[in-house]
Amino acid sequence: MNNYLELANSVVFNKKNRLISYDKSLKLIGTGRSACVFKVKSVNKAMKVFFPDFKYIAKEEAEIYKSLQDISYFPFIYEAGVNYIVMDYIDGYTLFECMTHGRLITSDHIKEIDYALSLASDLGLNPSDIHLRNIFITSTDEIKLIDVARYRQLKDCRQWRDLKKAHRQVYSKRYFLKKIPSPFLNIVAYLYKKGLIPYYRL
Repeated sequence: MNNYLELANSVVFNKKNRLISYDKSLKLIGTGRSACVFKVKSVNKAMKVFFPDFKYIAKEEAEIYKSLQDISYFPFIYEAGVNYIVMDYIDGYTLFECMTHGRLITSDHIKEIDYALSLASDLGLNPSDIHLRNIFITSTDEIKLIDVARYRQLKDCRQWRDLKKAHRQVYSKRYFLKKIPSPFLNIVAYLYKKGLIPYYRL
């Protein structure tokens, strides 16, 4: 296949948004609430293909990414269609993966993420839905942020403030384990969303 539209059209989902098939030149690297993400094998790019019921998010996210193109902390967008976005492939670990693999997340990383989000805010955006799976530390120790579809929402989102607080009050302590099983992190995330963790209630 010789263009991104054809690649996006090769991705087939069933009625329950389960992935059925895709072109052999794509490699599945992630599945989220609204889309699947693939690495385009021949180039250092990623393609995010949205489920049929979530196509409307593709346009919103593409527009937000384009407004962030001058900020190096966000991936560059090469092409966007009705149900897909083509962007830089990020070689690295998400913060979630850093915690499950035991890679240290330092206070300098937190400060840099904070700075990246402040640059987005300076553009009139409202960075929201910031969590461990949409922040990367790359193989060259750079910060990258993805999944910006909710950066235009109006409500005040406390997630990043709470993550910073947890890093300062819990994670950064000498006694706290730096390699944590993913089931434990998933349970903590569930309890947080339900407002069942004292001092971290949404």
